[in-house]
Amino acid sequence: MKKPLRLVVLLSGDGSIFEAIVTAIEEQRLNARILMVISDNPVAYGLTRARLHKLSTDIINAKEYSNKNDFQVALKKALIILNPDFIVLSGFMRILAADIIHAFPKRILNIHPSLLPKYPGLHTHERVLAAGEKIHGTTVHYVDAGLDSGPIIAQRELIVLPEDTTESLQRRVKELEKALYPEVLQRFAE
Repeated sequence: MKKPLRLVVLLSGDGSIFEAIVTAIEEQRLNARILMVISDNPVAYGLTRARLHKLSTDIINAKEYSNKNDFQVALKKALIILNPDFIVLSGFMRILAADIIHAFPKRILNIHPSLLPKYPGLHTHERVLAAGEKIHGTTVHYVDAGLDSGPIIAQRELIVLPEDTTESLQRRVKELEKALYPEVLQRFAE
């Protein structure tokens, strides 16, 4: 068996997609090992999920730094020490500094709840509904210096139903994300 991928997960929120990655590892559908879960938010529920799975966690709280640059320097230092195969963004709500991106070329992945290049940024589901789109979905992409603009690795789509609301669309896309992210990581592991 090949060596497991060494991952660091960055998250800011509830960590449901991160949990899907952990479950895939535990069920041996993903040949990977999570070195560390890092959050910029000390009360992120994703940290609780990580601890329940007995994973190492670290908090690099952006609010404890006098400016964004100092926060980014601290984050980069932690990532360099860990030296993962991939840095997996899972609901990490900060834009990474170019310095971090250059230190880990083609090794930082993100999942975004739209079919990029459409609808980068926030409020994707509302924007999809407002535009009357018939197809929506999710994208795993490499992180570059732009906002959700890195090269696309994989996408999965669904049909927007006439009765969809922002909430129902978000739930359905999240289910796609929970399946797609571990699958993409396993492709890298193979």
